[in-house]
Amino acid sequence: MSAQQPVTLLCLASYEKGAAFLREANAQGARVLFVTTEKLREADWPWEAIDEVYYVPDFSDEDDLIHSISYLARSEKIDRIVPLDEFDLYNAALLREHLRLPGMGQTAVRYFRDKLAMRMKAREAGVRVPDFVPVINYDGIRDFMDRCPRPWILKPRSEASAIGIKKIHDPEVLWRTLDELGDRQSHFLLEQFVPGDVYHVDSLVSDGEVVFAEAHRYANAPFDVMHGGGIFASRTLDRTGKEADTCRMLNEQLIRDFGMRHGAVHTEFIRGRDDGAFYFLETAARVGGAHIAEMVEASTGINLWAQWARIEVQRARNDAYALPERAHDYAGILISLARQEHPDLSGYDDEAIAWRMQKKHHAGLIVRADTPDRVDALLHEYMTRFYEDFHTAMPAPETSDDV
Repeated sequence: MSAQQPVTLLCLASYEKGAAFLREANAQGARVLFVTTEKLREADWPWEAIDEVYYVPDFSDEDDLIHSISYLARSEKIDRIVPLDEFDLYNAALLREHLRLPGMGQTAVRYFRDKLAMRMKAREAGVRVPDFVPVINYDGIRDFMDRCPRPWILKPRSEASAIGIKKIHDPEVLWRTLDELGDRQSHFLLEQFVPGDVYHVDSLVSDGEVVFAEAHRYANAPFDVMHGGGIFASRTLDRTGKEADTCRMLNEQLIRDFGMRHGAVHTEFIRGRDDGAFYFLETAARVGGAHIAEMVEASTGINLWAQWARIEVQRARNDAYALPERAHDYAGILISLARQEHPDLSGYDDEAIAWRMQKKHHAGLIVRADTPDRVDALLHEYMTRFYEDFHTAMPAPETSDDV
């Protein structure tokens, strides 16, 4: 396909995100077809960047989705299907296979969506993973409990982030929980609890090569934030340090072995407190949530959503992708649930503040500096103040429907 011929992207969105992707796709000259749910009809989408919009009650009925998009394809020549959220990955793969379009199919997508599949693939590739067992065969579960010290982590295989995860301290509690899950229990896995620091690498991939990757460390594990009610925080690692090197190397190995060809990837690791080793936690073929993209842009000038859109459009045109010139600053992010409906952040006035969150009952900011030490100092100071000025907590969601 030449650059003069039109490119049509069909974008799926079950959550309100990806506005920068839609704008950049439009700016690149693509025709943007947008499918979202009825409940997001009034969301703040960039309507000026969308050529046609279609609404579905939800994305749960696969047959209805196939029939609807196949009907649309009678009059629209769709070149690529793009899932804007992790929960849209399976549906995008299903539609690609049905319409025989380029991109990851259902088996490949499982490595970026199914926590059991990705662990098995990572272990096969020689990357350390915490010990785990599928919640399928009861003898296998008993063997796992005999060899693996408590506590254990019970994880849904296809939820995002820390949603639905439970820490289990007692075998009796586990069996009771599995009884409550009933026929749904095979959709879970049981994993060794590895205490330690959690890291994430946010990257862009083109033609199977990692063309951009930034390594970060959470101040608190996402599980602890979601279930313990803490403040979400992350910051750029020292790019010259061993931690960043290890995270980037492991991320590249996983992307290569998982067969990722194009797009954005968010991968998490944990460094064991007891042995200092890095373990794979999970990966997803998407831009990281919780405004990680804004943090990456503050430190590098690279907008992950926009560059992902460029990759999609340019590969549809068989054009080579080139990463634009980037910066090498450092950034950190803080986000907290707030007691106030509209938290007043005017008292936070350091010139290093690069972004402020605008969302009811949330306080958040991003700081940017030319050294990681300066970012660390600001995050430490502001986290203490956030607890005093804004912080509140609410129960963790059990499923994505509760988010």
